[in-house]
Amino acid sequence: MTTRARIGWAIGLLAAGIFATVWALNVRDESPVNTQAVAAFAPADSLVARGAYLARAGNCMGCHTARGGQNYAGGLGIPTPFGTVYTSNLTPDANTGIGSWTSAHFWRAMHNGRSKNGRLLYPAFPYTSYTQVSREDSDAIFAFLRSQPAVNQPNRRHALDFPFSSQAALAVWRALYFKPGVYRPDAGQPAEWNRGAYLVNGLGHCSACHSPRDALGGSRQSLALAGGLIPMQNWYAPSLTSPHEAGVGDWNRSQIVSLLKTGVSPGASVSGPMAEVVLQSTQHLSQPDLEAMAAYLKTLAGSGPAPAKRVAGSPATATFNNQAAAKLYEQHCAQCHGVQGEGIAGAYPRLAGNRAVTMDASDNLVQMVLNGGFPPATAGNPRPFGMPPFVLVLNDSEVAALISHIRTSWGNQAGAVTPLEVNRIRARQAH
Repeated sequence: MTTRARIGWAIGLLAAGIFATVWALNVRDESPVNTQAVAAFAPADSLVARGAYLARAGNCMGCHTARGGQNYAGGLGIPTPFGTVYTSNLTPDANTGIGSWTSAHFWRAMHNGRSKNGRLLYPAFPYTSYTQVSREDSDAIFAFLRSQPAVNQPNRRHALDFPFSSQAALAVWRALYFKPGVYRPDAGQPAEWNRGAYLVNGLGHCSACHSPRDALGGSRQSLALAGGLIPMQNWYAPSLTSPHEAGVGDWNRSQIVSLLKTGVSPGASVSGPMAEVVLQSTQHLSQPDLEAMAAYLKTLAGSGPAPAKRVAGSPATATFNNQAAAKLYEQHCAQCHGVQGEGIAGAYPRLAGNRAVTMDASDNLVQMVLNGGFPPATAGNPRPFGMPPFVLVLNDSEVAALISHIRTSWGNQAGAVTPLEVNRIRARQAH
């Protein structure tokens, strides 16, 4: 978005928000807050254990724990195109955490995206997905959080640009993109499928990454799970509805379960932000829940719109020296990925016919070549094979040529990549 366009959006948001805020901040809450004494809250051990499991499913600790900080004490900065949002303290400290909250306050945050005092929360906290979580599960998560050690750590003030820092702008955003509503089971589907849909679309908040976002950071329900570039991270979360990207309609359920449980499966592995999700969340889920997610994910293939084409170059617009690129591949890649891109079973993925290589968006390939990476070290795969970084070894033209060679060799028919695309990602990382 250009500076002029951002200013235009900002003025429009502010003008509309003046009126919308009066309604948004004064309308009667859909979930009346229980005024029971907080001190009397004494959950049963079974409720706490259930909440601990559900908090894992939602990967709550991943965002609400700063690097080197105490669990659930918040303070982690989440960069957005509009500034930085800092996560809040979820420990039961009465002054800086949720020690003075009731389960109804917590439910209101999960379901309606409002804080204890009624203020609107920023959607970096994915209440657009968590609104589908049941009241019972919300209460269980709250019981678990209340059982954690209290940490006195004041919440950091968000560093957002004006007017995006205002409640007025947030009220307009919510009017455009958010409507509270719990998950309603599909009577035409079995219980297992419904459980999977609940986990994927609710606690798992998969659409937070796997859906495209517009200039205001919003995503339409009609495009849910259709793939999108993760803002500020330069990773593309592939479409879960497209067989050309990450749709798993033709996979065996055991392959899907293995990927979610261990981070690897025959012919596939996770990397980037998804590696963190597997490490901190999905590897800890029960076998029945993983099977349920697999059952639901298998039915998504072909159900959504065609993914947007994001490749910067194409055979017609991007050129490279194939002989020089082949030499780079021989020097840096063939030992692990094979002379013909066949890979090594159980260690290094094949590149020939690999959807991660051939899909239109090439951001992830550039990321992996520049920075390397590993699948997560999980209980089922404690010593994953990884890839070294080449950010200091190859220049932009060499990276582009190497990736273009991989995307156009051994039967692969994807578009070539330009040095400009590589440079753009390298420059973003520098900032």
